[in-house]
Formats: sequence, C-alpha cells, structure tokens
Amino acid sequence: MNSTLKRVSVACLAMFALLMINVNFLQAVRAEELSADARNIRNFYERYSIERGRITAGGKVIAQSVETDSKQFRFIRQYPDARLYAHVTGFFSPESASAIEASENKLLDGSSADLLLRRSIDLFTGEPTKGANVEVTINPKAQKAAYDALRQSGKRGAVIAIEPKTGAILAMVSLPTYDPTELSGTDKGKVFSRYDELAKAKDQPLLNRTIGQTYPPGSTFKVVTMAAYLEDDSDRGPDTTVDAPQNLPLPGTNISLPNYGGAACGSGSVTLTYALERSCNTPFGKMGMELGYDKMNEQTEKFGMGTQIGVPMSVAQSDFGKEEDKAALAMASIGQRSNRMTPLQMAMIAAGIANNGTVMKPYLVNKITDSKGDTIDEADPDELTDAVSEETAGKLRQMMVSVVQNGTANLAQVPGVQVAGKTGTAETADGQPPHAWFISFAPADDPKIALAVIVESGAANVGAEATGGHTAAPIAKAVLEAVLTK
Repeated sequence: MNSTLKRVSVACLAMFALLMINVNFLQAVRAEELSADARNIRNFYERYSIERGRITAGGKVIAQSVETDSKQFRFIRQYPDARLYAHVTGFFSPESASAIEASENKLLDGSSADLLLRRSIDLFTGEPTKGANVEVTINPKAQKAAYDALRQSGKRGAVIAIEPKTGAILAMVSLPTYDPTELSGTDKGKVFSRYDELAKAKDQPLLNRTIGQTYPPGSTFKVVTMAAYLEDDSDRGPDTTVDAPQNLPLPGTNISLPNYGGAACGSGSVTLTYALERSCNTPFGKMGMELGYDKMNEQTEKFGMGTQIGVPMSVAQSDFGKEEDKAALAMASIGQRSNRMTPLQMAMIAAGIANNGTVMKPYLVNKITDSKGDTIDEADPDELTDAVSEETAGKLRQMMVSVVQNGTANLAQVPGVQVAGKTGTAETADGQPPHAWFISFAPADDPKIALAVIVESGAANVGAEATGGHTAAPIAKAVLEAVLTK
C-alpha cells in the first residue's frame, strides 16, 4: 500500500472514530439536555405518542391517558377528581411533571428497565408500548373527607394521614389546590401561561403543604417533650407531679413564659396528664430546660427528624432548631422559636406513639403493575426509627386519650371509638393569626390511622389554646369517621 492510500485510510478511520464519539456523546452525555430542549419538536410529539399507565387509589382511577383524534398528539392525560388528588398525581406538562407523574415517570411511560421483559414481549407480538400502572396507598374515603372538611374551614392548610403499622399514606390533602388538567395540555402557550399564574399566586396552590412546607408545631410538639421526659426516667408516668407556675422565668432574660392568656395551670403543681390535657406552657418549658438541648434534640431525631425522606416525592426537612440558650430551649420545647415541622413529620410522631414507639417509613406507592396487570413491584413496609420504648408509648397513649376525653380536643371524639390526640396553636412570625394544629390516632387500643391537621391562621376569632381543638380537631374527626366507621 502506497503512502497516499495509507493517509486516506487513516483519515477515514479518524472520521469514523470521531463520528462514533459524537454519536455516543449525544446519546449518553447530552441526551437529557437535548430531550429537554424546547426546539426538539420530535421529542415533544413522542411525549404524547405512548399510552402512559394509570394512577389509581383504592381501585379508583385518578390519572389516565386517553386517545385523541389528533395526528400529532395521540394521547393526552386526564385526571378524574383532578383537584381532590392534584398533590398526589401531580401534572404532566409539555416539558415537565410533578408529584407521582414525575417520580414514577419512567414506569408510567414504559421506559423503565423494570419493564424490559414486557417491552420484549410486546415487540414480539406487535403490540404498542404501554406504560406501567401505579397504585397509590391513598384511601379515597379518607381523602374525600379530609378535602371536604378542610375546604369548609375556608382556610389554607393540610391534612395527612398514615397507617401506623406500615407507614402507608392514607390521605394527602393540601389547600388551596389546582386542576392538573390545565397544566397537562399540549398547547405550550396556554400551559406555561397558566403555570406562571399558579406559581405566582399568593396562596401557592402548587405547594404541597403536607410535605413541602414546615411550620412551628405549637403545642402538638409537647408530646415530643413529654416523650423525652418519660424516657429520661422510667419511673415517671401519667400521675407524676410537676411544677406548673403561672409564669416561668426564662434564664438570661427579664421576661417569663406564661400559659395561654396568662392563666394559671391548676394550683401550681399538676400531674403530667393534666399538663397535657390543658396544654400548659410552663411545665413543658421547664421540662425542656431540665432535660437540656442534647436530650431534646436526640428525641426529635428518634422520631425521624433529620432523616431525608422520600415518599417518593422529597420531603422538606423538619428541624428542632440549633442550640441556643435556655430561654430559646424552653420556647422550642413548646413548639415555638426555631422549631419547624412538616405536617407529615407530626403525623409520623403520632403514628410512632400509636405503633408502640416504632416509626415506620412513610410511603405513597403501594404497587406497580404492567399493562397486563402483572405485578412488577410492591411496597415492603420498613421501620425508620425506634422513637420511644413500648412502655413510654403506652403512657403517652393514655395521656393523649385523656386530652380528647377530658381536655382541649373533645371535638375530636368519635362515637364508639377511643381517640388519642393533641391540639396545638402556633404563633407565626408574620403577625398573622396563629395556626391551628391537631395530631391524632385511633382506635387508641389498636390504631388503624394516625394523622396531622394544620389550618393556617386557623386560630382567628376563637381564642384560647383550644383553638386547635375548635378548628383542626373537627377536621380530624371527619377523617377518622371516614376510615373507622361505616
């Protein structure tokens, strides 16, 4: 071979090598970037060429693909009861997705490696590719009851319910809500314009308040302080007596921590049960200071705080707050100061007490099936933490039942069912009326459901610590009745 042919051969080989490198670079390195490029029209049409799988809850279809007459867009997404399940299903827009539509996208559109066998069979039989179906853990009766009851309050807020023994999420409601259908169309102009409107809205309808927002937990957090206090000394119990001054001097300051409205808590010395029933601030502030920051923070971590959780959507981080002085610790111990919790975290606390001290990892996806109904994957409940001993959980259960029967949460009572709970009123930093909280589980002797309710600025025009009991507890009652009674 002469030198000229050699040079031509080398040049050809170099060009083939460069071509192969470029192809692999585009397909592997830049694939995601190019697929997201709005100018990639072919990819845009292909997004609607596959029949995405259904999302179901309790046998009810809450998201599905329906065939159209359009030659460009073969399938579009449809959401029965769209507003009711919006923060569960999410939306499937021309260039993005949210909630389950996003977290389970590769299963829903059929591209997951878990569906390789199904795709191979379909290729052999000539059937079109279909996505997998996602069954969520939501109980439709609980979801509807939570949505209706919270909507009747006329306020922003959230309700989340968990099955204590498994961690399955039974209800996930955030208000205000939105219609995912408006964000799942094929007209980019209309979809993007509507998304901008919702994203800029002051009341944040796109925000899933159950997992995406933290709040001061107020007096609902007192069950955590009580848990730490009982764990610190196993001889303590519901009848243990503690100091309950009308005002608790805060070290290093010239102010005192009062009970709500400056009221007295008993005669100055009360049982732990009475302190929780009446939600007295001073004994809990004193407990927190006596225990110290490390023991209080450790107890919060045992309930799951500080652990990154996905349900599968990511959950905002709850936080007891950094270590400061004794005065700050007293305030954090009654659910104020830097103490910030998601409604999911507070539901997990209730569920952990209900489940004899064990907190289960919360989850929203129950089962994945292929287009023929064959199971691909199924939920396997998993323990997250051991929050308290079984003995301590029993003591807390007894006291929380008394809160509902004799204390601030009497409006949460369900005929024929023993309900455990704790009310809360949380001051806000923006000068708005306090938030109203309630956490609960029932039946107390064999819990089937644990939940947390928050009504933003829901304590207005009611007064007293019982505002959580007046505003949030009735919402919880509606959910409990939907799950536990026929």
